[in-house]
Amino acid sequence: MGTMWDMVKPALLMVSVQIVFSACNVFYKLAIFDGMSTIVITAYRLAFASITTIPFALIFERKRPKMTWRLFFLLLLSGLFNGLLYQNLFFGALVMASATLVSAIYNLIPSITFVLAVSFSLEKLNWRAPSGIAKVTGTILGLAGALLLTFYKGVEFEIWPFQINLLDPTNNELGPITEATSELLGVLCVVISCFCFSIWLIIQAKISEIYPCPQSSIALMSVIGTIQCFILGFIVERDLDQWKFGWDIRLLTVAFSGILGSGIMYLVMAWVIQAKGPLYTAAFNPLMLLFVTVVASMILDEKLNLGSILGGVLIVCGLYTVLWGKGKETQKKIIHETFETAGDTEATTPLLSP
Repeated sequence: MGTMWDMVKPALLMVSVQIVFSACNVFYKLAIFDGMSTIVITAYRLAFASITTIPFALIFERKRPKMTWRLFFLLLLSGLFNGLLYQNLFFGALVMASATLVSAIYNLIPSITFVLAVSFSLEKLNWRAPSGIAKVTGTILGLAGALLLTFYKGVEFEIWPFQINLLDPTNNELGPITEATSELLGVLCVVISCFCFSIWLIIQAKISEIYPCPQSSIALMSVIGTIQCFILGFIVERDLDQWKFGWDIRLLTVAFSGILGSGIMYLVMAWVIQAKGPLYTAAFNPLMLLFVTVVASMILDEKLNLGSILGGVLIVCGLYTVLWGKGKETQKKIIHETFETAGDTEATTPLLSP
């Protein structure tokens, strides 16, 4: 039973992570349409995340490398791209597009990360190897899925026999902007946010090389992102009423997303990455699309159409194709390093006389 639990535990944890992230997306949508500013959501979310992650870092990572100017600069960039830019653009996309569409395009992150890594010479592309072909094919499939989601609707499907819409249909955040233009702007925002998140992943990889303390790194990123968001927030959003909330959906959104989404779940993901690797963790991303689609169609009255289904399938297929290619490269690298280590051992072992 103990061995079975050790095998099942990472999968259950990752399913829990995707459920929490899906709930965060629905809460964001509700809070935004309640009139809450996106910059305020980001600032308070990161503040709650800081309060949650700092104790874990102080307790479990007492021995940490010294802070250097290079590390501080990388942490500034980490807070900028993950905290300020990624989250505000992501929330802006939720204002202008459906939660299902935003969650689907979110799965482009592995493909975008691959493109950026190749562009900055952080990863080599071997066109002749099956792994290289798979990563290019997966990237193209993901792009095709995103275009299909954006420009093709098709037949609408009614999943539930009842209709519940918790959003206020009279609350128009976009004024005279048409629905089609709004959706295009939403897609643009979520794609840019994916680029920001991919850049953050590359920065985080650089940070881990000189500062191998993931909990402390996440806590510092949250603190720096909080400061950046509050500075920008008080410049952009000067209405003090926006910064106040009672026992309502606004407080629930920032507390839930900050404590669980950016706090506990990030630490859970760090543990799963350490136990199973980043590819195992990324393989569960499409579950968020499934959960958001079901919940959004149930309580937000979001319509599911043929374009959404086909586009989502293409994006998910592209995701797993990229992950398969990356997995093959990782496996080949491990085998190569194992043979090199074995060869060095044989070379340094003295021959024994019979």
